[in-house]
Amino acid sequence: MIPLSILDLAPVSSGHSIADSFAASKALVQLAEQQGYHRYWLAEHHNMPGIASAATSLLISHLAAATSKIRLGAGGIMLPNHSPLVIAEQFGTLATLYPNRIDLGLGRAPGSDQATARALRRHQLDSDQHFPADVLELQRYFADADQPQAVQAVPGRGLQVPLWILGSSLFGAQLAARLGLPYAFASHFAPAMMSQAAALYRNEFKPSSQLDKPYLMLAMNLYAADSTPEAKRLFTSAQQQFVNLTRNQAGLLPAPVDDMNTIWQPHEKAYVDQALSCTVVGDHLTVKQGIEAFIDRHQPDELMLTCMMHDPQARLRSYRIAAELMLQAK
Repeated sequence: MIPLSILDLAPVSSGHSIADSFAASKALVQLAEQQGYHRYWLAEHHNMPGIASAATSLLISHLAAATSKIRLGAGGIMLPNHSPLVIAEQFGTLATLYPNRIDLGLGRAPGSDQATARALRRHQLDSDQHFPADVLELQRYFADADQPQAVQAVPGRGLQVPLWILGSSLFGAQLAARLGLPYAFASHFAPAMMSQAAALYRNEFKPSSQLDKPYLMLAMNLYAADSTPEAKRLFTSAQQQFVNLTRNQAGLLPAPVDDMNTIWQPHEKAYVDQALSCTVVGDHLTVKQGIEAFIDRHQPDELMLTCMMHDPQARLRSYRIAAELMLQAK
């Protein structure tokens, strides 16, 4: 079985607080470690009331302190929002506090709207042009200490924090292949170019000091429960969230509903179905078959599962079911 990992967006559910979200993430990362998940990533988003992981490195540190061995990291840091030096210092600090446990996934999208981007003091809005240079600069800050540098990341220098390129298009796949870095594709919400990007990455990969052969991670939405009707009901929180985003009505993660047809219009349903097509929803057997079929078809080196459920206990149950089926099966 390939490694299974978790992407946590630190959802803030309606009727709950951000403090509740952080407590739920702590409980989830501890379950993940106990159940044998390989790594646990958090994603940078800004100005989104339903996602509490904006200060990504701080939340990573909080969760790393609550665990002992599971890998933690960013999936990802939106590098255009930041100075590469600051990110090197932040993740150099994390890697010093939690040796051999920290990953740094990098994305080129702002993870926000243009007004928020300006509030983040982003002066370089053309991420296509600057992102590759920023990645290379970041690599230099983590390089061996015997290489002279006028500006050093302290801590950071010599730590060789593993970098990943994230993406949902051919741009990231091509860059990851050229730099010889592992590649994580955002198939959990933007699956359209998944197969094409995976093929391009594998075909054009050039070995590097970090990686000698391609390493592809794909993402998949997981909604597991003890019955398929209950799983489908739990899934409606994510479906509603995507509908709200299309309406520019971002808010807290909604509670489940019994019938989505009372909420979405046909064109909204078509969009959500396409965006969330890499999703497994159902009882134990359905989930096992769905995960196995996805792996068999796409052949990732690692699968990252994500789950936006309104009830934190139901979310824990969903990940426990997947672990029992895929990681602990005899």
